[in-house]
Amino acid sequence: MRTFSKTAGARAGAVAAVMCLTLAGCADESSTNKPNPALEAAKGDIVKIMVGGLDKVIYLPAVLTQRLGYFQEEGVTVDLLTEPAGVQATTALVSGEVQGVVGFYDHTLDLQAKGKQVESVVQLAQTPGEVEVVSKKAAGELASPKDFKGKKLGVTGLGSSTDFLTKYLAVKNGVKVSDITPVAVGAGQTFISALQQGSIDGGMTTDPTVAQILAKDAGKVLVDMRTPEGARAALGGLYPASSLYMNTGWVNDHKDVVQKLANAFVKTLTWMSQHTAEEIAAKMPDDYAKGGRELYTQAIKNTLPMFTKDGVMPEDGPRTVHEVLKSFNPELKGAKVDLQKTYTTEFVKKAG
Repeated sequence: MRTFSKTAGARAGAVAAVMCLTLAGCADESSTNKPNPALEAAKGDIVKIMVGGLDKVIYLPAVLTQRLGYFQEEGVTVDLLTEPAGVQATTALVSGEVQGVVGFYDHTLDLQAKGKQVESVVQLAQTPGEVEVVSKKAAGELASPKDFKGKKLGVTGLGSSTDFLTKYLAVKNGVKVSDITPVAVGAGQTFISALQQGSIDGGMTTDPTVAQILAKDAGKVLVDMRTPEGARAALGGLYPASSLYMNTGWVNDHKDVVQKLANAFVKTLTWMSQHTAEEIAAKMPDDYAKGGRELYTQAIKNTLPMFTKDGVMPEDGPRTVHEVLKSFNPELKGAKVDLQKTYTTEFVKKAG
């Protein structure tokens, strides 16, 4: 549907297809003084970006950038796709299904140890934005990560960043990885149902799922990593998480496109730093507020401290991530990882 015909009629149809497929989630605002964004985008590049859950607040900048029209302003057409877990998004990148992933930076280190060169080109967040929660039923015997032994703990997917962080919290608190049972339960309603039905004793998730759990009185917070202070307490430092990462080879061959993407994302991060949670929520799709607009707005407010304002990697972030992953991952413990190759600030500094 994105191959343009030489005939005028087919070309018009292709533009319409691009409008339907790639711009359905863009800003609703229109103005007769502005160029048609669909027509402008159809002239540019098409980039597929997989997001580890489009409706998760930790990945909010991806959809917000589209809703604000910043991709179109930069002349790049972006297809935002979604997978429930970051590990599945990473698989899509490695297999060549997509050109980029909005997911956790820690996958770049894990992939380098496996011989794949991937780098963060825009660092969206300086903390994980993750929360370890415990069900009401299990709260009496699960008061902290020290009590993880023998427990079933929910993660978005096996090999996901929630899986990584859960294992780290266990090891840090004297519990062997082999003594816990990670259970892939996704996020949103599947996570909440697993918690309520006792399929898991606790688990790691993000907003808006956290806000919904607390509103339903289905569980309580054990570890909160949504703020810099929370990340430092739990992980020993800032833990850069949500990012746009891409295959290094593709980045080197398409620097002009990557610069456009960086420009758009940095505009969004700047916009977010200048607007309230209420204003941000108003820009997002209505169906993202499954627990109600007020609850969704609160979820955004609770998570806002995690985001960077300029897309630049925190100076001590990569080292913290490396230390966390080495603590439980034998592949990384014995591997030589070049942290400088897991991210670049070239594009965001030009954007800034």
